[in-house]
Amino acid sequence: MKRALRRVFTSIALILIVAFGARLAFAWDQTRKIPEAALSVAPFFQETGNIAYSLATGKGFSNPFRQETGPTAWLTPVYPLLVAATFKLFGIFTVRSFFFLVFLNILFASAVCIPIFQVGKRVAGLSVASAAAWLWALFPNAIMIPFEWIWDTSLSALLAATLLWATLELAESNRLRDWCSYGLLWGLGLMTNPSLGALLPFLLGWAAYRARWRERLVPNGAFPCRKAPALALGLAILCCVPWTIRNYAVFHRFVPLRSNLPLELYIGNNENYDDKHPRYPGSVTKERETVRYFHMGETSFMDEERRKAINFILSHPRVEIILFGDRFAAFWTGLPNALQNFLAADSWLVRALMLGAVLSGIGALAGIIVLLRRRSEYTFPLAAYPVIFPVLYYITHTSLRYRHPIDPVVLLLTAIAGGAFWNFCARHLFGEAASKSVSPTAPATVSATAINMD
Repeated sequence: MKRALRRVFTSIALILIVAFGARLAFAWDQTRKIPEAALSVAPFFQETGNIAYSLATGKGFSNPFRQETGPTAWLTPVYPLLVAATFKLFGIFTVRSFFFLVFLNILFASAVCIPIFQVGKRVAGLSVASAAAWLWALFPNAIMIPFEWIWDTSLSALLAATLLWATLELAESNRLRDWCSYGLLWGLGLMTNPSLGALLPFLLGWAAYRARWRERLVPNGAFPCRKAPALALGLAILCCVPWTIRNYAVFHRFVPLRSNLPLELYIGNNENYDDKHPRYPGSVTKERETVRYFHMGETSFMDEERRKAINFILSHPRVEIILFGDRFAAFWTGLPNALQNFLAADSWLVRALMLGAVLSGIGALAGIIVLLRRRSEYTFPLAAYPVIFPVLYYITHTSLRYRHPIDPVVLLLTAIAGGAFWNFCARHLFGEAASKSVSPTAPATVSATAINMD
Protein backbone atom coordinates (compact mmCIF):
# COMPACT_ATOMS: atom_id res chain seq x y z
CA MET A 1 0.00 0.00 0.00
CA LYS A 2 2.80 2.43 0.94
CA ARG A 3 4.62 1.65 -2.29
CA ALA A 4 1.49 2.31 -4.30
CA LEU A 5 0.92 5.63 -2.56
CA ARG A 6 4.56 6.56 -3.12
CA ARG A 7 4.26 5.77 -6.83
CA VAL A 8 1.21 7.98 -7.06
CA PHE A 9 2.85 10.82 -5.11
CA THR A 10 6.00 10.73 -7.23
CA SER A 11 4.28 10.34 -10.61
CA ILE A 12 5.20 13.37 -12.73
CA ALA A 13 2.50 12.39 -15.23
CA LEU A 14 -0.18 12.60 -12.55
CA ILE A 15 1.21 15.90 -11.26
CA LEU A 16 1.07 17.35 -14.78
CA ILE A 17 -2.53 16.21 -15.21
CA VAL A 18 -3.56 17.77 -11.90
CA ALA A 19 -1.71 21.01 -12.69
CA PHE A 20 -3.35 21.27 -16.10
CA GLY A 21 -6.78 20.37 -14.71
CA ALA A 22 -6.61 22.89 -11.87
CA ARG A 23 -5.72 25.75 -14.24
CA LEU A 24 -8.30 24.70 -16.79
CA ALA A 25 -10.99 24.47 -14.11
CA PHE A 26 -10.18 27.95 -12.81
CA ALA A 27 -10.28 29.39 -16.32
CA TRP A 28 -13.61 27.67 -17.05
CA ASP A 29 -15.10 28.96 -13.80
CA GLN A 30 -14.00 32.52 -14.53
CA THR A 31 -15.25 32.54 -18.12
CA ARG A 32 -18.74 31.62 -16.90
CA LYS A 33 -18.77 34.86 -14.87
CA ILE A 34 -17.52 37.25 -17.57
CA PRO A 35 -19.40 38.19 -20.76
CA GLU A 36 -17.75 37.09 -24.00
CA ALA A 37 -17.72 40.66 -25.26
CA ALA A 38 -15.49 41.61 -22.34
CA LEU A 39 -13.23 38.55 -22.72
CA SER A 40 -12.54 39.40 -26.35
CA VAL A 41 -11.30 42.94 -25.61
CA ALA A 42 -10.41 43.66 -21.97
CA PRO A 43 -7.52 41.15 -21.60
CA PHE A 44 -5.76 42.77 -24.57
CA PHE A 45 -6.12 46.35 -23.40
CA GLN A 46 -2.50 46.59 -22.26
CA GLU A 47 0.92 46.96 -23.84
CA THR A 48 1.22 43.36 -25.08
CA GLY A 49 -2.20 43.35 -26.71
CA ASN A 50 -1.77 46.81 -28.21
CA ILE A 51 1.61 46.02 -29.78
CA ALA A 52 0.24 42.71 -31.07
CA TYR A 53 -2.67 44.64 -32.61
CA SER A 54 -0.21 46.92 -34.43
CA LEU A 55 1.73 43.91 -35.69
CA ALA A 56 -1.40 42.12 -36.86
CA THR A 57 -2.68 45.20 -38.70
CA GLY A 58 0.61 45.81 -40.51
CA LYS A 59 1.81 48.80 -38.46
CA GLY A 60 4.90 47.06 -37.10
CA PHE A 61 6.15 46.82 -33.55
CA SER A 62 4.59 50.07 -32.35
CA ASN A 63 1.83 51.87 -30.46
CA PRO A 64 1.87 50.28 -26.97
CA PHE A 65 -1.22 52.31 -26.00
CA ARG A 66 -3.20 51.88 -29.23
CA GLN A 67 -2.57 55.42 -30.35
CA GLU A 68 -0.33 56.38 -33.23
CA THR A 69 2.80 57.02 -31.19
CA GLY A 70 5.22 55.23 -33.52
CA PRO A 71 7.79 52.45 -33.03
CA THR A 72 8.38 51.12 -29.54
CA ALA A 73 10.80 49.02 -27.55
CA TRP A 74 8.47 48.93 -24.54
CA LEU A 75 8.57 45.12 -24.63
CA THR A 76 10.85 42.52 -26.13
CA PRO A 77 9.31 40.81 -29.16
CA VAL A 78 8.70 37.13 -28.34
CA TYR A 79 5.33 37.25 -26.59
CA PRO A 80 3.82 40.15 -28.59
CA LEU A 81 4.70 38.23 -31.76
CA LEU A 82 2.98 35.15 -30.33
CA VAL A 83 -0.15 37.19 -29.61
CA ALA A 84 -0.02 38.77 -33.07
CA ALA A 85 0.21 35.33 -34.68
CA THR A 86 -2.81 34.29 -32.64
CA PHE A 87 -4.72 37.33 -33.91
CA LYS A 88 -3.88 36.29 -37.46
CA LEU A 89 -5.19 32.76 -36.87
CA PHE A 90 -8.24 33.41 -34.70
CA GLY A 91 -9.09 37.06 -35.30
CA ILE A 92 -8.14 40.35 -33.68
CA PHE A 93 -9.80 40.86 -30.30
CA THR A 94 -11.95 37.76 -30.46
CA VAL A 95 -12.90 35.39 -27.71
CA ARG A 96 -11.29 32.57 -29.70
CA SER A 97 -7.94 34.36 -29.56
CA PHE A 98 -8.34 34.87 -25.84
CA PHE A 99 -9.17 31.20 -25.21
CA PHE A 100 -6.24 30.03 -27.33
CA LEU A 101 -3.76 32.26 -25.50
CA VAL A 102 -5.12 31.18 -22.11
CA PHE A 103 -4.73 27.58 -23.24
CA LEU A 104 -1.09 28.26 -24.18
CA ASN A 105 -0.50 29.95 -20.84
CA ILE A 106 -1.96 26.92 -19.08
CA LEU A 107 0.37 24.64 -21.04
CA PHE A 108 3.36 26.81 -20.14
CA ALA A 109 2.39 26.92 -16.48
CA SER A 110 1.72 23.17 -16.25
CA ALA A 111 4.99 22.32 -17.98
CA VAL A 112 6.90 24.10 -15.20
CA CYS A 113 6.35 20.95 -13.12
CA ILE A 114 8.90 19.09 -15.27
CA PRO A 115 12.03 21.25 -14.76
CA ILE A 116 11.23 21.89 -11.11
CA PHE A 117 10.80 18.13 -10.55
CA GLN A 118 14.11 17.38 -12.27
CA VAL A 119 15.98 20.05 -10.33
CA GLY A 120 14.44 18.91 -7.05
CA LYS A 121 15.39 15.30 -7.70
CA ARG A 122 19.00 16.27 -8.35
CA VAL A 123 19.27 18.60 -5.35
CA ALA A 124 17.27 16.84 -2.62
CA GLY A 125 15.85 13.55 -3.87
CA LEU A 126 12.66 12.15 -5.31
CA SER A 127 10.35 12.93 -2.40
CA VAL A 128 11.29 16.61 -2.26
CA ALA A 129 11.12 16.84 -6.07
CA SER A 130 7.59 15.47 -6.03
CA ALA A 131 6.56 17.78 -3.19
CA ALA A 132 7.89 20.79 -5.11
CA ALA A 133 6.02 19.79 -8.26
CA TRP A 134 2.81 19.25 -6.28
CA LEU A 135 3.20 22.64 -4.63
CA TRP A 136 3.49 24.28 -8.03
CA ALA A 137 0.56 22.29 -9.41
CA LEU A 138 -1.71 23.55 -6.62
CA PHE A 139 -0.18 26.97 -5.91
CA PRO A 140 -3.06 29.52 -6.05
CA ASN A 141 -0.96 32.20 -7.77
CA ALA A 142 0.16 29.78 -10.48
CA ILE A 143 -3.41 28.61 -11.05
CA MET A 144 -4.79 32.12 -11.43
CA ILE A 145 -2.13 33.91 -13.49
CA PRO A 146 -2.47 31.98 -16.80
CA PHE A 147 -6.05 33.22 -17.07
CA GLU A 148 -5.63 36.68 -15.58
CA TRP A 149 -2.62 37.85 -17.63
CA ILE A 150 -2.25 37.65 -21.39
CA TRP A 151 1.40 38.47 -20.91
CA ASP A 152 4.72 36.61 -20.92
CA THR A 153 4.34 35.80 -17.20
CA SER A 154 3.60 32.05 -17.49
CA LEU A 155 6.14 31.58 -20.27
CA SER A 156 8.74 33.43 -18.18
CA ALA A 157 8.15 31.08 -15.25
CA LEU A 158 8.72 28.09 -17.55
CA LEU A 159 11.89 29.63 -18.98
CA ALA A 160 13.25 30.55 -15.54
CA ALA A 161 12.74 27.02 -14.22
CA THR A 162 14.16 25.47 -17.40
CA LEU A 163 17.23 27.70 -17.21
CA LEU A 164 17.92 26.46 -13.68
CA TRP A 165 17.53 22.84 -14.81
CA ALA A 166 19.81 23.47 -17.79
CA THR A 167 22.40 25.15 -15.55
CA LEU A 168 22.65 22.15 -13.24
CA GLU A 169 22.87 19.77 -16.19
CA LEU A 170 25.44 21.93 -17.96
CA ALA A 171 27.79 21.91 -14.98
CA GLU A 172 28.29 18.16 -15.56
CA SER A 173 28.35 18.18 -19.35
CA ASN A 174 31.44 17.58 -21.45
CA ARG A 175 29.82 18.46 -24.77
CA LEU A 176 30.33 21.80 -26.48
CA ARG A 177 26.89 21.63 -28.10
CA ASP A 178 25.28 21.71 -24.65
CA TRP A 179 26.97 25.04 -23.94
CA CYS A 180 25.76 26.34 -27.30
CA SER A 181 22.21 25.18 -26.58
CA TYR A 182 22.42 26.85 -23.18
CA GLY A 183 23.37 30.16 -24.80
CA LEU A 184 20.46 29.90 -27.23
CA LEU A 185 18.07 29.14 -24.36
CA TRP A 186 19.28 32.26 -22.59
CA GLY A 187 18.74 34.22 -25.80
CA LEU A 188 15.11 33.10 -25.85
CA GLY A 189 14.76 34.03 -22.19
CA LEU A 190 16.20 37.52 -22.68
CA MET A 191 13.98 38.20 -25.68
CA THR A 192 10.94 37.06 -23.69
CA ASN A 193 11.61 38.71 -20.33
CA PRO A 194 14.78 40.81 -19.97
CA SER A 195 14.43 40.76 -16.17
CA LEU A 196 15.71 37.18 -16.28
CA GLY A 197 19.02 38.64 -17.42
CA ALA A 198 19.81 39.55 -13.80
CA LEU A 199 20.41 35.83 -13.23
CA LEU A 200 22.60 35.25 -16.29
CA PRO A 201 26.05 36.10 -14.86
CA PHE A 202 25.38 34.14 -11.67
CA LEU A 203 24.05 30.96 -13.30
CA LEU A 204 26.55 30.95 -16.16
CA GLY A 205 29.39 31.78 -13.76
CA TRP A 206 28.42 28.94 -11.42
CA ALA A 207 28.16 26.45 -14.30
CA ALA A 208 31.59 27.50 -15.58
CA TYR A 209 33.10 27.19 -12.09
CA ARG A 210 31.62 23.72 -11.58
CA ALA A 211 32.80 22.58 -15.01
CA ARG A 212 36.33 23.80 -14.31
CA TRP A 213 36.23 21.98 -10.97
CA ARG A 214 35.37 18.76 -12.77
CA GLU A 215 38.18 19.40 -15.23
CA ARG A 216 40.70 19.50 -12.40
CA LEU A 217 39.45 16.13 -11.17
CA VAL A 218 39.35 14.51 -14.59
CA PRO A 219 41.89 16.30 -16.82
CA ASN A 220 41.14 14.26 -19.92
CA GLY A 221 37.98 15.52 -21.51
CA ALA A 222 35.87 16.65 -18.57
CA PHE A 223 35.53 20.17 -19.98
CA PRO A 224 35.13 20.52 -23.75
CA CYS A 225 36.70 23.92 -24.15
CA ARG A 226 37.95 26.61 -21.79
CA LYS A 227 36.11 29.16 -23.88
CA ALA A 228 32.77 27.30 -23.76
CA PRO A 229 31.18 29.70 -21.19
CA ALA A 230 32.22 32.67 -23.33
CA LEU A 231 30.70 30.92 -26.35
CA ALA A 232 27.42 30.41 -24.47
CA LEU A 233 27.38 34.07 -23.43
CA GLY A 234 28.19 35.16 -26.96
CA LEU A 235 25.30 33.14 -28.40
CA ALA A 236 22.90 34.61 -25.82
CA ILE A 237 23.99 38.12 -26.82
CA LEU A 238 23.87 37.23 -30.51
CA CYS A 239 20.20 36.30 -30.16
CA CYS A 240 19.53 39.87 -29.01
CA VAL A 241 21.59 41.61 -31.70
CA PRO A 242 18.88 41.78 -34.44
CA TRP A 243 16.47 43.41 -31.97
CA THR A 244 19.12 45.85 -30.78
CA ILE A 245 19.97 46.80 -34.38
CA ARG A 246 16.28 47.38 -35.07
CA ASN A 247 16.03 49.62 -32.00
CA TYR A 248 19.06 51.65 -33.06
CA ALA A 249 17.61 52.08 -36.53
CA VAL A 250 14.30 53.48 -35.26
CA PHE A 251 15.46 55.38 -32.14
CA HIS A 252 19.00 56.36 -33.22
CA ARG A 253 20.36 55.28 -29.86
CA PHE A 254 21.48 52.11 -28.09
CA VAL A 255 18.45 50.28 -26.67
CA PRO A 256 19.62 46.69 -26.12
CA LEU A 257 16.31 45.15 -24.98
CA ARG A 258 13.58 47.37 -23.48
CA SER A 259 13.11 51.12 -23.28
CA ASN A 260 10.67 51.51 -20.39
CA LEU A 261 12.95 51.15 -17.35
CA PRO A 262 12.95 54.95 -16.74
CA LEU A 263 9.16 54.96 -16.44
CA GLU A 264 9.18 51.96 -14.10
CA LEU A 265 11.80 53.73 -11.98
CA TYR A 266 9.76 56.94 -11.89
CA ILE A 267 6.54 55.13 -10.95
CA GLY A 268 8.18 53.98 -7.75
CA ASN A 269 10.27 57.11 -7.10
CA ASN A 270 8.48 60.39 -7.69
CA GLU A 271 7.23 63.61 -6.15
CA ASN A 272 4.13 61.95 -4.71
CA TYR A 273 6.27 61.33 -1.64
CA ASP A 274 7.96 63.58 0.86
CA ASP A 275 9.93 63.10 4.04
CA LYS A 276 6.92 63.75 6.25
CA HIS A 277 4.31 61.68 4.45
CA PRO A 278 5.96 58.83 2.54
CA ARG A 279 3.48 56.43 1.04
CA TYR A 280 3.39 53.67 -1.53
CA PRO A 281 2.95 54.67 -5.21
CA GLY A 282 -0.62 54.88 -6.44
CA SER A 283 -1.67 53.30 -9.73
CA VAL A 284 -2.71 56.76 -10.97
CA THR A 285 0.97 57.60 -11.47
CA LYS A 286 1.38 55.44 -14.53
CA GLU A 287 -1.93 56.54 -16.03
CA ARG A 288 -0.96 60.18 -15.65
CA GLU A 289 2.46 59.65 -17.16
CA THR A 290 1.16 57.79 -20.21
CA VAL A 291 -0.78 60.89 -21.21
CA ARG A 292 2.56 62.69 -21.42
CA TYR A 293 3.92 59.78 -23.45
CA PHE A 294 1.28 60.43 -26.12
CA HIS A 295 2.43 64.02 -26.54
CA MET A 296 6.20 63.59 -26.22
CA GLY A 297 6.95 60.29 -27.96
CA GLU A 298 8.86 57.39 -26.47
CA THR A 299 12.44 58.64 -26.58
CA SER A 300 11.86 62.11 -25.16
CA PHE A 301 9.41 60.81 -22.61
CA MET A 302 11.82 58.17 -21.26
CA ASP A 303 14.64 60.71 -21.06
CA GLU A 304 12.46 62.99 -18.97
CA GLU A 305 11.29 60.14 -16.71
CA ARG A 306 14.87 59.08 -16.08
CA ARG A 307 15.89 62.63 -15.16
CA LYS A 308 12.98 63.10 -12.74
CA ALA A 309 13.43 59.70 -11.07
CA ILE A 310 17.17 60.13 -10.52
CA ASN A 311 16.69 63.64 -9.16
CA PHE A 312 14.09 62.41 -6.71
CA ILE A 313 16.23 59.48 -5.55
CA LEU A 314 19.27 61.67 -4.97
CA SER A 315 17.33 64.40 -3.17
CA HIS A 316 15.22 62.11 -0.91
CA PRO A 317 17.57 59.46 0.56
CA ARG A 318 15.46 58.95 3.68
CA VAL A 319 12.29 58.36 1.69
CA GLU A 320 14.15 55.98 -0.61
CA ILE A 321 15.14 53.79 2.32
CA ILE A 322 11.51 53.63 3.44
CA LEU A 323 10.26 52.89 -0.07
CA PHE A 324 12.89 50.20 -0.59
CA GLY A 325 11.62 48.47 2.54
CA ASP A 326 8.00 48.87 1.44
CA ARG A 327 8.75 47.33 -1.95
CA PHE A 328 10.66 44.48 -0.34
CA ALA A 329 7.63 43.69 1.84
CA ALA A 330 5.22 44.05 -1.10
CA PHE A 331 7.27 41.70 -3.27
CA TRP A 332 7.11 38.90 -0.70
CA THR A 333 3.55 39.47 0.51
CA GLY A 334 1.88 40.12 -2.84
CA LEU A 335 0.52 43.59 -2.07
CA PRO A 336 1.69 46.81 -0.43
CA ASN A 337 0.42 47.41 3.11
CA ALA A 338 -0.07 43.67 3.38
CA LEU A 339 -1.83 43.35 6.73
CA GLN A 340 -4.23 46.18 5.99
CA ASN A 341 -5.09 44.78 2.55
CA PHE A 342 -5.45 41.24 3.91
CA LEU A 343 -7.95 42.32 6.57
CA ALA A 344 -9.84 44.57 4.16
CA ALA A 345 -10.06 41.98 1.36
CA ASP A 346 -13.59 40.74 0.70
CA SER A 347 -12.40 37.88 -1.52
CA TRP A 348 -11.10 34.51 -0.35
CA LEU A 349 -8.97 34.41 -3.50
CA VAL A 350 -7.07 37.59 -2.59
CA ARG A 351 -6.36 36.25 0.88
CA ALA A 352 -5.26 32.89 -0.52
CA LEU A 353 -2.89 34.63 -2.93
CA MET A 354 -1.37 36.72 -0.16
CA LEU A 355 -1.02 33.74 2.19
CA GLY A 356 0.60 31.73 -0.58
CA ALA A 357 3.05 34.54 -1.29
CA VAL A 358 4.00 35.02 2.37
CA LEU A 359 4.32 31.35 3.31
CA SER A 360 6.33 30.47 0.20
CA GLY A 361 8.64 33.42 0.82
CA ILE A 362 9.31 32.22 4.36
CA GLY A 363 9.74 28.70 3.02
CA ALA A 364 12.30 29.90 0.46
CA LEU A 365 14.38 31.52 3.19
CA ALA A 366 14.21 28.34 5.26
CA GLY A 367 15.19 26.28 2.21
CA ILE A 368 18.29 28.40 1.62
CA ILE A 369 19.27 27.95 5.28
CA VAL A 370 18.84 24.17 4.96
CA LEU A 371 21.05 24.05 1.86
CA LEU A 372 23.70 26.20 3.58
CA ARG A 373 23.72 23.92 6.61
CA ARG A 374 24.10 20.90 4.36
CA ARG A 375 26.84 22.68 2.39
CA SER A 376 25.04 21.72 -0.77
CA GLU A 377 26.86 22.43 -4.00
CA TYR A 378 23.54 23.69 -5.41
CA THR A 379 22.96 26.42 -2.85
CA PHE A 380 24.29 29.24 -5.01
CA PRO A 381 22.18 28.78 -8.18
CA LEU A 382 18.96 28.14 -6.22
CA ALA A 383 19.51 31.05 -3.84
CA ALA A 384 20.25 33.40 -6.75
CA TYR A 385 16.58 33.35 -7.75
CA PRO A 386 15.03 34.82 -4.57
CA VAL A 387 18.12 36.87 -3.66
CA ILE A 388 19.20 38.43 -6.98
CA PHE A 389 16.12 38.54 -9.21
CA PRO A 390 13.91 40.78 -6.98
CA VAL A 391 16.48 43.57 -6.56
CA LEU A 392 15.25 45.39 -9.68
CA TYR A 393 11.74 45.51 -8.21
CA TYR A 394 12.95 46.71 -4.84
CA ILE A 395 14.34 49.73 -6.72
CA THR A 396 11.41 50.37 -9.08
CA HIS A 397 8.02 48.96 -8.10
CA THR A 398 6.46 45.54 -7.82
CA SER A 399 3.34 43.41 -8.12
CA LEU A 400 2.43 39.75 -7.69
CA ARG A 401 2.96 39.20 -11.42
CA TYR A 402 6.54 40.46 -11.35
CA ARG A 403 7.53 37.83 -8.79
CA HIS A 404 5.93 34.96 -10.68
CA PRO A 405 8.95 33.90 -12.83
CA ILE A 406 10.88 32.85 -9.71
CA ASP A 407 7.93 31.27 -7.88
CA PRO A 408 8.78 27.73 -9.11
CA VAL A 409 12.23 27.96 -7.46
CA VAL A 410 10.71 29.61 -4.38
CA LEU A 411 8.38 26.61 -4.03
CA LEU A 412 11.26 24.19 -4.59
CA LEU A 413 13.17 25.82 -1.74
CA THR A 414 10.00 25.61 0.36
CA ALA A 415 9.77 21.89 -0.38
CA ILE A 416 13.43 21.45 0.61
CA ALA A 417 12.69 23.17 3.93
CA GLY A 418 9.59 21.04 4.39
CA GLY A 419 11.54 17.86 3.73
CA ALA A 420 14.17 18.83 6.27
CA PHE A 421 11.49 19.63 8.85
CA TRP A 422 9.80 16.28 8.21
CA ASN A 423 13.07 14.42 8.72
CA PHE A 424 13.77 16.39 11.88
CA CYS A 425 10.36 15.51 13.33
CA ALA A 426 10.71 11.87 12.33
CA ARG A 427 14.15 11.65 13.87
CA HIS A 428 13.13 13.20 17.18
CA LEU A 429 9.58 11.91 17.53
CA PHE A 430 9.85 8.40 16.09
CA GLY A 431 13.54 7.62 16.37
CA GLU A 432 16.37 7.24 13.90
CA ALA A 433 14.89 4.15 12.23
CA ALA A 434 11.67 5.97 11.38
CA SER A 435 13.69 8.87 10.05
CA LYS A 436 15.51 6.62 7.66
CA SER A 437 12.29 5.06 6.48
CA VAL A 438 10.82 8.39 5.43
CA SER A 439 13.95 10.11 4.16
CA PRO A 440 13.92 11.12 0.49
CA THR A 441 15.89 9.39 -2.16
CA ALA A 442 19.49 10.57 -1.97
CA PRO A 443 20.15 13.30 -4.50
CA ALA A 444 22.62 12.85 -7.28
CA THR A 445 25.80 14.75 -6.53
CA VAL A 446 29.14 15.08 -8.22
CA SER A 447 31.92 14.04 -5.92
CA ALA A 448 35.56 13.46 -6.50
CA THR A 449 35.12 9.79 -5.60
CA ALA A 450 32.22 9.32 -8.03
CA ILE A 451 34.04 10.99 -10.88
CA ASN A 452 37.20 8.99 -10.30
CA MET A 453 35.16 5.79 -10.24
CA ASP A 454 33.72 6.74 -13.62
